Amino acid sequence: MTTTDRRTAYLQRRIVGVLVVAQVLGGIGVATGIALASLTAADLSGSDVVGGAALTAIVVGTALVALPVSRLAARSGRRPALVLGYGAGALGAAGAVGALALGSWPLLLVALVPFGAASAAGLAARFAATDLAEPGARARALAVVVWAVTVGAVAGPNLAGPMQAVASGLGMVPASGPFLLSAVAFAAAAVVVAVGLRPDPLLLARARAASVDAPVAPVRSAWSAAREHPAALLAIGSIAVSHLLMVGLMSLTPVHMDHGGASVTLVGLVISLHVAGMYVLSPVFGALADRWGRRPVLVGGAVLLVAAGLVAAPAASTDPVLLSVGLVALGLGWSAALVAGSALLTDAVPLADRARVQGLSDVTMNVAGACGGVLAGVVVAVGDFGALGLSVAAIATVLLVGVVVGGRRAGALG
Repeated sequence: MTTTDRRTAYLQRRIVGVLVVAQVLGGIGVATGIALASLTAADLSGSDVVGGAALTAIVVGTALVALPVSRLAARSGRRPALVLGYGAGALGAAGAVGALALGSWPLLLVALVPFGAASAAGLAARFAATDLAEPGARARALAVVVWAVTVGAVAGPNLAGPMQAVASGLGMVPASGPFLLSAVAFAAAAVVVAVGLRPDPLLLARARAASVDAPVAPVRSAWSAAREHPAALLAIGSIAVSHLLMVGLMSLTPVHMDHGGASVTLVGLVISLHVAGMYVLSPVFGALADRWGRRPVLVGGAVLLVAAGLVAAPAASTDPVLLSVGLVALGLGWSAALVAGSALLTDAVPLADRARVQGLSDVTMNVAGACGGVLAGVVVAVGDFGALGLSVAAIATVLLVGVVVGGRRAGALG
């Protein structure tokens, strides 16, 4: 191994470490806000509709910020882009604290839009882990960063209660405590990135590529760049469809269980198992994607999504075991698709266009997630939860066929 190779390996390990710390902090903030946003908005307004709109505001904010974050990364590097995302999230969380102090639910909804920027930063961080990684190790690198969300996702909601007590002790509205924690966590993540992500991995990768064969500066739109690469379109589509299915089935499961008289604790346990499925095994999927190739793991993810729909469809509202199995499979399928799809997208697109196309993928993913929640509600309203499960299985089957057939057409996907 040459001195340059050893230096690159050291920088890659340090960059991934910085991103992991930022992801833990960002995950605490996002999970805390998401866990309390709907309940807080509903209590403040007296309307369940407004409560549902709170999560929608966060999703909209994530989608709106994903593209500016990617454009800033393409122009100036990963560090300022991630600082922008986490910084905007901190301002949004602080705005939520102010809205609760004023007792204004409209202001709370407005504040939750920039709050969603932190989620956009968290998604973009996984791509930052691939800039200096060897092609055969990209999936593992991004999977470790995805996995780090697990810590925040578990810790955040459990800190909500103590933070309410802290806020009360400070003379603030108790409900503002969790959002105060989110603001501090996001600000800390921004500082970690600003201080630790040096040198900037994307700028360094470009500089090293230019010393060998100078890339052409990106002048095309993200869509124009993506459609030139069938493998990139396959990756974007796989990530978006898997996210649509995950959000759709996951969001209606608590409602289904509530109809069966399930306690909040039991519902929380089932959702916690689902979240564990989403993140805990992501390093395993990363290792498999690097060893076996991206397409086999995408196929496995689609199979898991089909299984999730088929298992959940016949599950009664009083059957938490079957629902848990279905939602764990749903989380695992989403994880496999996200990790393998993100690695495939990074492989498929030239370095000059990569950040822009990655941003397009994140925007598409979040729009699909928002649509998934809405469409799932329509399916359950017209039919029932069983119809939703069968719909998930049917769409996942189409995804499976698309990955198999589209993968062959896309060429060497691994």
